[in-house]
Amino acid sequence: MKTSTFFRLAVFVMLAAAFAFGAPMATGKADLKSAGAMAFGPDGILFVGDSMGAQIFAIDTADRTASASGAALDVKGIDSKIAASLGATADQISIKAIAVNPISKRVYIAVMRGKGADGVPVLLRLDAAGKISEFRLDDVKFSSATLPNPADRANQKMNTITEVRYVNGKVLVAGLSNEEFQSNMRSIPYPFETVDKGASIEMYHGSHGRFETNSPVRTFVPYSINNQQYILAAYTCTPLVKIPVSELKGGAKVKGTTIAELGAGNVPIDMIAYQKGGHEYILMANSNRGVMKLDAAHLDTYKPITAPTDITGVPYQTLDDWKDVKHLEKYDDKLALVLSESNGANDLRTVALP
Repeated sequence: MKTSTFFRLAVFVMLAAAFAFGAPMATGKADLKSAGAMAFGPDGILFVGDSMGAQIFAIDTADRTASASGAALDVKGIDSKIAASLGATADQISIKAIAVNPISKRVYIAVMRGKGADGVPVLLRLDAAGKISEFRLDDVKFSSATLPNPADRANQKMNTITEVRYVNGKVLVAGLSNEEFQSNMRSIPYPFETVDKGASIEMYHGSHGRFETNSPVRTFVPYSINNQQYILAAYTCTPLVKIPVSELKGGAKVKGTTIAELGAGNVPIDMIAYQKGGHEYILMANSNRGVMKLDAAHLDTYKPITAPTDITGVPYQTLDDWKDVKHLEKYDDKLALVLSESNGANDLRTVALP
C-alpha cells in the first residue's frame, strides 16, 4: 500500500512539473509591439515585457543544453554589429534589455529597430564566440498575458512595464497602470492565468520629503529576508524600498518600506544580487551615479525612512572603474555581464563580480 501511494504521488509530482515547465503554448508569430524588460524562467522560457502592447510574452527558446559557466565575452561595438546583422545603421537601433539563460549561459538581447512609432522589436542571441543571430519571433512556441489596466497616457505607455522577474512560479511585473495610484506591481502565476489588476505601491521618498504613488519601480531584485520573499525596488532619485511579495494581490494598496536614499538626480537601470566570500551584495547600475555595490547583509535591521533626508540607509561604495554602464545582468556565480559605452560605441563584456 505504501509503495502504491508513493507511486501515485510520484506520478502526480511529475505531471505537475510537466505542466508547470511545459505549459501548452501556441506555435506561430509572437506579435510584440515593443520589447523591453526580460527575464528567464524555467526550462529556457524567456519572459519579455511589451509595454506598447501591454503584454508579457513567455517564449520557448528551446535553449536547454546545460553549461555550468559560459565562455568569457568581449564584444566591442556591439551596437554596430547588431545594426549590420539587421541591415541597419547603429543610430537606427536601441538596445533595451539583456538576459542570460541560466541553463546555457547564452545571451539574449532585446532591440528596437527604428525610432518612435516606427520602431520594430527584434530579439537577438549571442553564441559562445559572440556571434550575433536573430531569434525570429514569427514561428515560435509562446504564450502571453495581457495587463488589464495599463498606463494610457501617451507619455507613460512605455513605462507600463519597467521590470520583469520570475520567482517561485510567479512572473513579477513592475510598471505603471491607469489606477489612481499608478505605481503598480503584479504577481502573475505561470503558466499564465487570468491577470488581475495588480497592487498599487506607495513608498516614502526621503529626498522629496513625501509619500509617492505615481513613480514607477525602475528596477528590482527578488530577495529573501528572514525566510520571507521580498523585492528590493529602486526608484528614480533614488530610494531603495522593501516590498513583501505576499502582499502583491489584485486591488491591494501596499506600502513599501524605504531603507535607503542613494542620491538625487539619478535613474537606476539594473540590479543584480550575488554572493562573494560568504557575503551578500547587490550591484545597481545608474544613469548618473555609476555602479553601486551595496552591502546586502542584515537588510531587516535598517530603520524605515519616514522623514526628509538625503543619502542614508544601506551602505554602498561606487565602483569607479565601472564606467558608463547601460545594462547589467548576472552571468554566473563569478561574472557579471555589462553593456557599457566607450568612445561613442557600446561594448558587451563579462566582468568579475567585485
